[in-house]
Amino acid sequence: MSDIYKSIAAKSDGLFKDNGSRFIASAWPVESEEEVKAIIDSLKKEYHDARHHCYAYRIGSKGEKWRANDDGEPSGSAGRPILGQIDSAGLSDVLVVVVRYFGGIKLGIPGLIRAYKTSTADALANASAVEKIAGSWFRLQFGYDRMPQVMKVLKDLDLPQRARDFGTECSLEVRVRDSLREDFLERIGTISTFAEYI
Repeated sequence: MSDIYKSIAAKSDGLFKDNGSRFIASAWPVESEEEVKAIIDSLKKEYHDARHHCYAYRIGSKGEKWRANDDGEPSGSAGRPILGQIDSAGLSDVLVVVVRYFGGIKLGIPGLIRAYKTSTADALANASAVEKIAGSWFRLQFGYDRMPQVMKVLKDLDLPQRARDFGTECSLEVRVRDSLREDFLERIGTISTFAEYI
């Protein structure tokens, strides 16, 4: 089972112009729908005078969470073409927002589809692709006497850690890639420590 998938490293931009209309695309790495909402809200403030803020996103190692939004453009003429470009690039954990400034001349549905597709493709072409590893965070709690055994498991499996607290009771959070999850839970279970998925 592969737990590696592709995303983008940082925000990137693209642009397409047609008959006076400008389509300003920005691609963002995201990991949650809350992040998506915050980015869209800030772009609506930044480009408050634009007519449309169309977007699409795909989130998750298998791209299981997604949405395409036409924001007032004819149905299927904006969000779907944006999502199609994300899928063509084989990406996930990506949001693309295309802000449209109307130039006074209607482009028709084929023209709109081309404009949203082309501006999105430009933004994604300007992005640096990165490989991500699908996984989940777990919170571990254990007695101080169990520290050497716990640390050995984390070192053996090369697991990233955060939120370490070594007081009278010890706790920390570890990220476990999907392909190591069973091995991790089995080994950590033998140390009789509390492992909680977060």
